[in-house]
Amino acid sequence: MFPAKTREGSQKTASASHKSVVPSQALEWVWHYLQDVENPHVLDFGAVSAASVSILMQRGAKVYVADLIALLQKGDPEYWQREDKELIFCLEKFLAQLPKIPTASLNLIFCWHLLDLVPAEQRPALVDYLLSLLATGGILLCFLREPNLREGMEERWWMESLNTLGADGKGKREFPYPPLSNREVERLTSGCSVKTFLTRAHRREVVVLKKEGQ
Repeated sequence: MFPAKTREGSQKTASASHKSVVPSQALEWVWHYLQDVENPHVLDFGAVSAASVSILMQRGAKVYVADLIALLQKGDPEYWQREDKELIFCLEKFLAQLPKIPTASLNLIFCWHLLDLVPAEQRPALVDYLLSLLATGGILLCFLREPNLREGMEERWWMESLNTLGADGKGKREFPYPPLSNREVERLTSGCSVKTFLTRAHRREVVVLKKEGQ
């Protein structure tokens, strides 16, 4: 999946009738923090977006794109198995869809609502894996819904500029799991520095900074 490719669906995402563009305090902070990194290595878990790829490449980035968010939004049965009477999410199979990325090589991972769409019991292993891909000083950029944001799990996100976000696909589908608290995020990312930006859209933009020695 590298280099990133555009496709027809991505073009539709960028021009959909429900498209909105909003400023992002988290993005502003992230790019200020990474200002001295000439060629950041970036992984995007969202849909391939011509706008995002163009912006990141102009910034000198090496871009990995793997639209795994869509697999969770669709509830793809391939990534679930039944054990006794319980459905178990196959995290290892899910992560196998990522492109080959060297350990400790990334500067930024766009997680979007990834943690809102993964079962709670799988989140620790998922976060540990993502942190293993980050270089020291690397960043996980996550969106987390607030309790009063119940619907809109199918929403898609991308970069419209280094400091603004594009979104579309708002709908009536509810998020499948309870929202994460700030304390849960801190437990999942123990040893990291966590910075949270509140928005008017009933979600938090959470920046997780990997520290030396992790």
